Amino acid sequence: MLKKITTAASVIALCALTACGSGSGGAGTGSSGDTITMGFAQVGAESGWRTANTKSVQDEAKAAGIDLKFSDAQQKQENQIKAIRSYIQQKVKVIAFSPVVETGWDTVLLEAKRANIPVILTDRSIDSDDKSLYKTFLGSDFVEEGRKAGDWMVANATGPTNVVELQGTTGAAPAIDRKKGFEEKIASKPDIKIVASQTGDFTRSGGKQVMEAFLKSQPKIDVVYAHNDDMGLGAIEAIKAAGKVPGKDIKIITVDAVKDGMTALAGGEINYIVECNPLLGKQLMELAKKVVKGEEVPARVVTEEGTFTQEQAKAALPQRQY
Repeated sequence: MLKKITTAASVIALCALTACGSGSGGAGTGSSGDTITMGFAQVGAESGWRTANTKSVQDEAKAAGIDLKFSDAQQKQENQIKAIRSYIQQKVKVIAFSPVVETGWDTVLLEAKRANIPVILTDRSIDSDDKSLYKTFLGSDFVEEGRKAGDWMVANATGPTNVVELQGTTGAAPAIDRKKGFEEKIASKPDIKIVASQTGDFTRSGGKQVMEAFLKSQPKIDVVYAHNDDMGLGAIEAIKAAGKVPGKDIKIITVDAVKDGMTALAGGEINYIVECNPLLGKQLMELAKKVVKGEEVPARVVTEEGTFTQEQAKAALPQRQY
């Protein structure tokens, strides 16, 4: 495995199967009086972004008076499906989840639909022809994030440029879309080539391991494009161990803009970061209240995000919430 599973993570995994209460009360099954009970099936704790996302959901559920049943799937689809089925059995009022991968959800979401439990997708979408299986999708435009990274690459490339790509989890929406958007933009400059591309599973250890392999297999690497900060930070460790200077000898572009990534950017070890805002909790709780009441909500809610250079990172860091 690319990451260590700690004892604490194992306890959380047990919660994934039993849907442990977390948040504003743990008031048993269903809802008590007018209290909304939400079942939330999280991807895991694979990155600083995900940790911030989880905290946002838990804090905002408490603030909104929503009884949150939280589970951590440890990046396994089967764990998420078990958690969703557990929420259906508990007769929660609404289910929200961030899908590990895009495909394979129709059966379990149809079960939720038949139980009259509305579903909200957060952060990541699914690939399904049946749009009635969920009420709305709240999250970033991952293709646009990839385009922003590609725009910087095109603007800053001088001559032939060899890029290695650290992809996110295979089959996950952000991995697919960030790759697509980046490739779309660099297509305008044939001398920019992706010479190697492999998944680092969105983890720092994965990014380091894959980058070590790239440094051995590729005679010339000019740029690393990492689908998240954590993999980029892992790549920095590998680059340093190889006796090279990250940010100078090898340029680095990442996505997320969590504090560790922004700190590396401010220090010149990362060159450019595309923001992906993890603080979706407040918007999620607002949407949950509306769908439980049967109100109409937009099919797609996109979060507003920017990009950061070194100087912008230095200015933003003191007030950074994640």
